[in-house]
Amino acid sequence: MKISRRNFVKAVIAAAAAPYIVPASARGAEGRQAPSNRIALGKIGVGRQGTIANLRTFLTYDDVQVVAVCDVDAWRLENARKMTDDAYAKRQASGEFKACAVTRDFREVLARPDIDAVMISTPDHWHVPMAVAAAHAGKDVSLEKPITLCIAEGRLLSDTMTRYGRVFRVDSEARSLAFFQRAAELVLNGRIGKVLKITVGVPRGDVAGGNPAPMPVPEELDYELWLGPAPVAPYTVDRVHDPKKFERPNWMRVRDYCEGMITNWGAHIIDIAQWGNGTERTGPVEVEGRGTYPTDGLWNVLIGFEVNYRYAGGVQLVYRMERPYVRFEGTEGWVEANWDKSGLKTEPASLAKSPARPGEIVLPLKSEKRDFIDCCKTRSQTIADAEVGHRTTSVCQIGHIAIQTGRKLRWDPVAERFPDDAEANRLLTRTMRPPWRV
Repeated sequence: MKISRRNFVKAVIAAAAAPYIVPASARGAEGRQAPSNRIALGKIGVGRQGTIANLRTFLTYDDVQVVAVCDVDAWRLENARKMTDDAYAKRQASGEFKACAVTRDFREVLARPDIDAVMISTPDHWHVPMAVAAAHAGKDVSLEKPITLCIAEGRLLSDTMTRYGRVFRVDSEARSLAFFQRAAELVLNGRIGKVLKITVGVPRGDVAGGNPAPMPVPEELDYELWLGPAPVAPYTVDRVHDPKKFERPNWMRVRDYCEGMITNWGAHIIDIAQWGNGTERTGPVEVEGRGTYPTDGLWNVLIGFEVNYRYAGGVQLVYRMERPYVRFEGTEGWVEANWDKSGLKTEPASLAKSPARPGEIVLPLKSEKRDFIDCCKTRSQTIADAEVGHRTTSVCQIGHIAIQTGRKLRWDPVAERFPDDAEANRLLTRTMRPPWRV
């Protein structure tokens, strides 16, 4: 599979010829780190998550310089530019800073030779086309989860990052939460004996509804570029996001752009199940599930589901829409980590606060963004690289495929195929529009 590059190359040529504004602080003045110790970052996608959770964090790092922000929504773009310039102005003796570039076209960000890495926080249908193009352009990539919309995309993404030697980090904070990290450690170190069963829950939240009636496109939105590789569809606010707001976006409930909670939250907590089970670079061998879809309206993601998996070693995984947690049950006890105030629970209770023993596995505990920036500098592997992210999302996606086919499926995690099941295998990929297809 090849990425279409005609328009990308045009943007590279145009951007390479453009001037760059380099403030004194970028040269190490006014007490800030010199450029040899800082990562020049391009921020692609500055909606709710991209701004509040991602951009805001990177702006606190003294070893990062956000030099460009990109979004197809002009209101969001201006908000991000102002946030960036204001944050850096506070560090200047003059109290002024006007060096953050803005663009609606991500290709202009990738074409800039002064950018080391990008953080991509777009709707899910744009993740792989942008990340693959970033790797081709020589950029390291931090990518919002879920990182893909189908399994074929995940394989392409992981192989591309390996081929081009790019640092990649799944932007999920789950592995950075102490109670999840400790749960995985206890299980990997055999503290609950042989693992028999894992239960994963994700929160409810997706509902039926959404008005499909076409309406005028807001003047601040480049809707054609927002659609990008997705199928052509008329604009309606319930397909995209509310104008000039930072609420939960409506596209999260439309399957052309997102698979809903099964991958959205699943990318967080299935990842912990895979981590603790020691299967973060492989997957189960059998899957069956059932789920409920809306029967009317525009929104069409699952509003309820339960999926059952079996791994080659006999471990059973139950995955359902309930509440956010993971529970490991073994022959000698259990560990449960909850994404709420209850944190870590264990049986026996003493396990929760037991110190690491000599020779045991001690997993890293570092924020996802700190992990990414540190690895950009050292060229080392992140805690959740592209292969790990792909395998996590794959577990969610084969569960969704089992729900759609309505039968138990065998899964080959090496070949990444359903043996002798053409119908299920057709759901391993998706069609993307040119020139964005990969």
